[in-house]
This record gives sequence, structure tokens and C-alpha cells, in this order.
Amino acid sequence: MIRERLIGYIEQSIKQNWDIEALSNYKEKGYSYKEIAIKILKLHIYYKEAGIKEGDKIALVGRNSANWCIVYLSAVTYGAVIVPILPDFKPDDLTNLINHSDSRILFVDDKIFEMLDVSKIQEITGVVSLENLSMITAGNAIVKEAYASIEEKYLKAFPVLKQEDIKFSDISNETLAVISYTGGTTGFSKGVMISHNSLAANIRFAQNNMPLKSGDPVVSFLPLAHTYGCAFEFLFPFTFGCHITILTKTPSPQILVQAFKEIKPRLILSVPLVIEKIFKKQLLPVISKPHMKILLAIPGINIILHKKIREKLVETFGGRFKEVVIGGAAFNAEAERFFKKIGFRFTVGYGMTECGPLISYASWDTTKLGASGRAVDTLEVTIDSSDPQKQMGEIILRGENVMNGYYKNEKATREMIDDKGWMHTGDLGLIDKEGNIFIKGRSKTMLLGPSGKNIFPEEIEAIINNMDYITESLVISEDNKLIGLIYPDFDMMKRDNISEEKLMIILDETREKVNERIPDFMAVSKFRIHPEEFVKTPKRSIKRFLYTKE
Repeated sequence: MIRERLIGYIEQSIKQNWDIEALSNYKEKGYSYKEIAIKILKLHIYYKEAGIKEGDKIALVGRNSANWCIVYLSAVTYGAVIVPILPDFKPDDLTNLINHSDSRILFVDDKIFEMLDVSKIQEITGVVSLENLSMITAGNAIVKEAYASIEEKYLKAFPVLKQEDIKFSDISNETLAVISYTGGTTGFSKGVMISHNSLAANIRFAQNNMPLKSGDPVVSFLPLAHTYGCAFEFLFPFTFGCHITILTKTPSPQILVQAFKEIKPRLILSVPLVIEKIFKKQLLPVISKPHMKILLAIPGINIILHKKIREKLVETFGGRFKEVVIGGAAFNAEAERFFKKIGFRFTVGYGMTECGPLISYASWDTTKLGASGRAVDTLEVTIDSSDPQKQMGEIILRGENVMNGYYKNEKATREMIDDKGWMHTGDLGLIDKEGNIFIKGRSKTMLLGPSGKNIFPEEIEAIINNMDYITESLVISEDNKLIGLIYPDFDMMKRDNISEEKLMIILDETREKVNERIPDFMAVSKFRIHPEEFVKTPKRSIKRFLYTKE
């Protein structure tokens, strides 16, 4: 366990940055650190009066917002366990996850709540709106009264709130802080148990290595229900006294660029999709022109052109950032090489939900081309091979950042963490003599979507395989799109006199039905016929690696 505490970081930042603006939704007036402290303390009163104890679970389902962040802070500083769930999931999946987590209270966007059948959510005693933090429904009179009496009890406890009044729970670092779900469908849900220690270790590393200071502006646009956005666009900047502006809707590149120009963030976190779109749409058409290729090959002239391109690119991101950190998915190699060549201040990191999330990082001026940084100071990272520098093997690690396990799933935990404490990432790579990690491939089935969201193909395949005229399927990623490979049920086709032409029409309709049942980020773009049965292992698992471009 490390000495620093997550709650200590939050307390210290609130006290030191009392009157500074902390959180605001884009284009709206925000909250100061003092105002956030007031809201946290009021929610603590509610939790206590409603019978919530340390260790109880609080579910959080909604789009990114200042209130989302306040609820998160209120739960972890109380000693409860926050359960942030992506709002993209279908109602049945949301119900499944809330139930699986044993959550007692639900904070939810109004529109999402309207789609839920509360009678199917077993343990919830109170539902609170994320729009305005008002109570939507209560399971009993005690919970309803608890919420109604918050203001009165708060004023009695804190007639005039002072910095010295800010003292939250003193629970230890080993205590569970977050259950983060990596899938939604029944049978595939895995709740990653992240401790206070893991989050504190992530924050400590970021404070010591990433370029921010109190008062710096930050734009938050990654999904806060994912550990990447939560840790580095919210928790870390909050503990540093930054002003975090939250884009409350998934932004288009145009809105994102506009926000960058207005806010001029000092540190930018991004998934590859955003950077690659700018490269593909703004830079590639220019540098691919024949005359530009000639000029870029001439020494001296190419330096001038690189400088102009870099300046234009820097302006696109607001002009004042110290670094762009890219993570969450593999970065396009061509784009990476070009950005490196022109001296753009970017770096590529590596992480997993199971590490809260950071595994490796290096600053933009020390990172190596093709690498994903060096191991953070709280982790021991190595390659499971006889020669980690030359022989590719699985990336394994152990240390302070590693999860406590999967919630109510000991089997999956044992498969992930061996008896010596090594966590098996399922990723293949090399490590050079300086400690730079080079990821060469992913051995696990999980796909990383272009926006950085985790996609589990088995979830989609389980739905596809139940459809007519399909024997089995395999979902793969090609060119940042999901493709469904379909091995048809030829016997059924023969029985119903279905031609191949007719089958393609049916499959297109089937694909639309499948997409209606899964989140948009998991949508399948196309079905492709695979004329023969997929090659399988002795355990009858499909050998997926045979069907990917890699």
C-alpha cells in the first residue's frame, strides 16, 4: 500500500483551491471547490440517514456532467463503492449490471430512468436524478424523509462552512472504491474491483509526471464511466486544483476543436480516433499531393513546412497545451510517424481498467516511436518470455495499481492473476533495455473500438448465433469497423429454399435487428459470408487470430 490516500488528495485540493472554479458543463456556469464540498457533505447526510454504510454500492448511470463528478466524489469520500456504468447500454443490460453490483442507491439521467423497470432492480432503495440531484423515487418513507431533510440537517451541522471542516472518511487504502464494468450482457459482465490504493497510485504518478498545475483549464470529453477518462480528465486534474470543463454530449470533431479554441486546455487526453480523424481529413490530403511530397523530401524546406504544419496542428488543439496523451486503443502507425517527424507534442500511454488504468507512460519528449511509455513507479512490468527484449511474449505485471479482482467472479480473477500475484494482460509485446514497452498484439478476444470503448465480440456473437439461417459467427475489427463473419446454416437454407441472393437480404435485416439490441458503439457495420466452418481448438473455441488482418 502507498502512503498517499485518494480521499486525502480530494480533501487537500478542496481546502487549497476553495474559491477556484472546479467543475463546469460546457457553456454553463460551474461550481467552485467550496460549492462542490457543500454538495458532497449534503449527499453524505443523505447516505447516512438512508442507512448507507461504508462499503455499500452506489450506481451512477448518466452522461458526463458536473453532477456526475460530484456524485462520484461523494461516494468515494463517504467510503461507499461507486459503480459507474456507461449510459450506452440497453435497459435490460443496465438492470443486469445494477443488480449484479448490489447497489443500494441509483443516480441516473431522467431519460434513462424512464426506460428502466424499477421493479426489476432488487436492492435499490432510492433513485436520484443526475439532472438536478432531486429524488425521483424512494423505496420507503425513511429514504424519502432522509432526502427531504438534507438542507435542514446540513445547516445545523455546518452553519458556516470553513476549510477546516473538510474531513471525510478515514478508511484505509485497501478498501474498495470502484466497481467498473467491462461488459453489459448477462453472462459476460465483469465488474473490476478497483481499490482506493490503485486510484491514489494513478493520481500520485500523474501529479509527479504529467504537466499540470492549479488553475489550469482541462477539457473532459472521454467517457467518465471508463477509468481512462475518469482518472486523467477528472480525478487527477481535480486533485491539482484545475478547472475541468465537461462536454456533456459525445462531441463531433468540430465541437471538440471549437471547445479547445475557447478553453485552451493545458493537457489533452484523447483516444486515437480524434487524432486520426484530424490527420486523415486535414493533413493527409495536403501532404499526399505530388508537389508537397517533393517539397517535404528537400532538406531545409521540409523543416520549414514541418514547422508550419505543426503550428497549424497546435492551433487546432487550442494552442496552449503542454502535451497530448493518447491511449485507449492502438494508434495509427502512419499518423504516429508523421506527428513524431514534425515535432508535435504527443505521447502514447498504455493501461487497462484492471489497473485503474495506468500501466505505462513517458513524456512526449522522452517517448520512443512505436512505444507505449515505460512502466509507472508502482508497477513491475515484464514480458513472459526467455528474452523480453527480442522474444515477444505476454505482458504481465504486479504492484499497487492492480485490481482486487472481479466482483463475484473468483474464476475470472484466478484466470487473470496467478498465485504469484502476476496479472496476465493478454497483450503481447517487448520491452527494450530502457524499459520502453512495445505492444505487438492482443491475444485476448476483447476488441478496442476506435473511440476507446471495450467491445467483447462474444456478446454480439451470442445474439447473432440465435438468428435464423446462421450456424455460427465471428465478429472482427477491420478499418475501425466491426464486421460479422457468418457461417450460414445451409440445412435450414435448403429446407426453406433460400438462395444465396435471398440470404444476403435476410442477413442485412438480421444485422439491423442485432444492432437494435446492443449499444451504438458495438454496432456491426457489415455481415460477410464465411463459406466453411471456423477452425477451432480442441476445446471447440474458434481460433480468432486466423480471421483477423493482423
